[in-house]
Amino acid sequence: MASIEEFAPAKVNLTLHVTGRREDGYHLLDSLVVFADTGDRVFVEDAEECSFTVTGPRAAGIPTDASNLVLKAAALMGAPRAAITLDKHLPAASGIGGGSADAAATLRALARLLDRPLPDIEAVARLGADIPVCLEGRAVRMRGIGERLNPVASLPPLPAVLVNPGVEVSTPEVFRRLSRRDNPEMAAIPKDMDNPACVSDWLKTQRNDLEGPAREIAAEIGEALDLLDARPDCLLARMSGSGATCFGLYPSAASAQRAAAEIGSLRPEWWTRPTLLA
Repeated sequence: MASIEEFAPAKVNLTLHVTGRREDGYHLLDSLVVFADTGDRVFVEDAEECSFTVTGPRAAGIPTDASNLVLKAAALMGAPRAAITLDKHLPAASGIGGGSADAAATLRALARLLDRPLPDIEAVARLGADIPVCLEGRAVRMRGIGERLNPVASLPPLPAVLVNPGVEVSTPEVFRRLSRRDNPEMAAIPKDMDNPACVSDWLKTQRNDLEGPAREIAAEIGEALDLLDARPDCLLARMSGSGATCFGLYPSAASAQRAAAEIGSLRPEWWTRPTLLA
């Protein structure tokens, strides 16, 4: 029996500039996106019919009906006769693309299982704005509503800590609270950034336009950022996506691991992970 496994890494928005809004209501974004070495896993294998099961430490509360992006991705592939299992490790609705990464991994896994090409990018984008970038799965500059992707080859590996304080933030509400939607786009990405300190220095000149509105909704985001920033070696602390997950960049894997251990001891109920962003 054929069985396929695909990794669904966490997506991290190092920057997120909101640069406009289309007539259909979709916001225009300009974002530097990277991926972590922590994430979910999707398994697919031949079966008598299409089925879906969720396992793993973050499985509680994950819907298994047609509202789940995994099943929407399977439907886009023709709802083939396949047993799909999602091993869930990332917190849901957390600004690191968990559901979108799962859908992208499902598309890749089913394409391999069925020996079919992936759907066209327009169809993928209709499933969700973050799914095309998750399907890409590497460092990119993402523009438009998420469909314009330009690979970025100039970034070094970035030791980091991801922290989610366990609160869900409504993405529509975050966008609703934006004071303006025509902000300046991201600057050109330098080609000579060869270490985490250089990357962090440049990122400090850029923004996540959703961080302020999200902090108004959930004070825990500010607390998470403060805890990340308070670690002695922290180079930069920022929120990812529309929240509530935040990240801190550190000069080495060892310093990131120390920071994660310290934050984990202070807030054991939070989801905290050292990782490498690439």
